[in-house]
Amino acid sequence: MSNTELKDFFPIWNKLTEAQQQRLLTAAELRSAKGGTILHNGSMDCLGLLLIRSGQLRVYTLSSEGREITLYRLFELDTCLFSASCVMPDIQFDVVVEAEKDSDFYILPSCLFKDLMEESAAIANYANQLISSRFSEVMWLMDQIMWKSFDKRLAKFLLEESALEGSPSLKLTHERIANHMGTAREVVTRMLRYFQSEGMVTLTRGAVELTDPARLEQLAE
Repeated sequence: MSNTELKDFFPIWNKLTEAQQQRLLTAAELRSAKGGTILHNGSMDCLGLLLIRSGQLRVYTLSSEGREITLYRLFELDTCLFSASCVMPDIQFDVVVEAEKDSDFYILPSCLFKDLMEESAAIANYANQLISSRFSEVMWLMDQIMWKSFDKRLAKFLLEESALEGSPSLKLTHERIANHMGTAREVVTRMLRYFQSEGMVTLTRGAVELTDPARLEQLAE
């Protein structure tokens, strides 16, 4: 891994010693995963620190009944710390990390990152910032679930997916949408059919077409 590329992932790079920088460079391993691949599964799985080079990862959690809900996504130059959960023994937060699209990423071994956190205040502070940022995203999500009606949440989700894909045509099943939003497929189906009756979307098998994004934006607000 090149020095220049690794710097992009660590804003505190220049605060590390040359020896620490070299250990990171030597240990970083480039891997690839196809869309749909599970990369990390729960707190007992300590894969290592993920540095996303390209693609899109989905971080989600499971209820006791097996229902999924997406917590956040990770994109190019994002870092996934929860895939190295063994470096944070005090945080009991089981998540699953999935390659949502074909992705390339670097893995830094958990043991190395743990050692560097103990050696370097800059690395420890950086890790704390990552944790704080992700928990802020999770708390925002919980706020949406608790206080925002489902029609508004679904409208916002569809608009965000359209922006991510750069298209009003979304290849998403009702089951997949339900998994993202932590609800039952039947709930999603009923609301999408309502959206369709109002002319905001058109439904076809395995796909949703946004036909009136302006009205969806009004609803999401």
